[in-house]
Amino acid sequence: MPGLFDARMELDKQPKMLSAGILLYRGVGEAQEVLLVHPGGPFWTKKDDGAWSIPKGLCEPGEDPLLAAQREFTEETGAVAEGPFLKLGRFRLASGKVVAAWACRGNFDPAELKSNSFELEWPPRSGRIEAFPEVDRAAWFDLRQAREKLNKGQVGVLEALAAALAAARSA
Repeated sequence: MPGLFDARMELDKQPKMLSAGILLYRGVGEAQEVLLVHPGGPFWTKKDDGAWSIPKGLCEPGEDPLLAAQREFTEETGAVAEGPFLKLGRFRLASGKVVAAWACRGNFDPAELKSNSFELEWPPRSGRIEAFPEVDRAAWFDLRQAREKLNKGQVGVLEALAAALAAARSA
C-alpha cells in the first residue's frame, strides 16, 4: 500500500529517487501537533487538503539521508531541526519515490518561515522566468487535521509518529 512503512526497504541501498524529511512535533500526551508545509508555486496556490507535506527534499547521491533531511528542513523553513531524532522509516509514495523520515520535538513560529526559491517559466510558454518559494506557508496541525492536510502518500509518516508516541506513553 503506497505510503506505508515497508521494513524490506531498510535493506535497500539507496533508491534512485530518495527524499528525506523531518516531521517536527510538539505537545504532550494525546494533544500532539505536527508542523506541515505547503508547496509554493503556481500549481499549488488553490490546493489545500491533501497538498501539504513534511519538510523534505531529494538526497544527493551518496548523501546521508538524515543530514539531507536536516538540510532540507532548513532550506524549506529557515529553521534548524535539532535532535534527538526519532527514525520513522522509509515510505514509498505512489510516484515510486521513497521518503526516509525522522521526527523530532521542537517549536517553530510559522510567521518566521524563510524558504528557498525555485525558478519556473510562468505563465507556460511565455518566455518569462518567475521565482517562487519552495514553501509558501507552514502551520501546526493536530494529528486529525494533519491527516486531512497531508499528501495522502505521506500519511504513513504521520501514522508512524502517532504509533511511536502512543508506545512511549504506554511504556
